[in-house]
Amino acid sequence: MAGNRLAGNKYIGNPVAVSDLASSILDPVMRKRAGISIELVQCWDDIVGERLAASTRPEKLAWPRRRHEDDPFEPAALVIACEGASALRLQHETGEIIARVNAFLGFAAVGRIKIVQKPVAAPVRRAVPVQRPLTGQERDKLSRMTGEIDDEGLRASLTKLGTSILRAGK
Repeated sequence: MAGNRLAGNKYIGNPVAVSDLASSILDPVMRKRAGISIELVQCWDDIVGERLAASTRPEKLAWPRRRHEDDPFEPAALVIACEGASALRLQHETGEIIARVNAFLGFAAVGRIKIVQKPVAAPVRRAVPVQRPLTGQERDKLSRMTGEIDDEGLRASLTKLGTSILRAGK
């Protein structure tokens, strides 16, 4: 949308998504106040998984103070808000979370995680699209394709996969 941008942050011409405007306003504020980007907060459930995302959220990146410009780079501590019993699960997965956050950010920004126990607001859930039912013809075709598979678990998995593919096809 750079083509729609005029001097400053004013947009002209084509419509612009509100999320793009909000991100362009909130990101600098979050970087200054918490040292964290809005993309990290928005993608938190993809980084840590739905199970942990339901009871955790990134609070800030606490960068160590550098006394001189020539001091070597030291990674930050990622402060994560966590609810109750999830703290133990989070503590066991800190190594993997550090690796995932660093991969997301593109460099070794995080060296440790600091867990702060406090209530976490429920994340906004993505709407699950309503899927259409299969037609009789499609169900018959799928049954013929998977009917000769002896292993029940494999047959059920392939039937589920085929159902998803057929639903997405129209």
